[in-house]
Amino acid sequence: MGIISWIILGLFAGAIAKILLPGRDPGGFIGTTLIGIAGAFIGGWLSAKFLDRPVVKDFFDLYTWGAAIGGSLVLLVGYRLLFGNSRD
Repeated sequence: MGIISWIILGLFAGAIAKILLPGRDPGGFIGTTLIGIAGAFIGGWLSAKFLDRPVVKDFFDLYTWGAAIGGSLVLLVGYRLLFGNSRD
């Protein structure tokens, strides 16, 4: 997959992570979107490096989506722990 595909996948992964972990985020929509994109890259890299499941060229591969969403969830939880709810 190319960089544009990873960005699109990251946008969707960030939205799905936000649905799975509802609540107010310190960064709002833009922050959640960037976390989704970064999570997709990190999830894909971790999947290939440690789980011996390389990212395939197919955009609709279930494992690729799972790695992207999982990476987004991890980053979203970490972001909330570090920065808390600054929008009180």
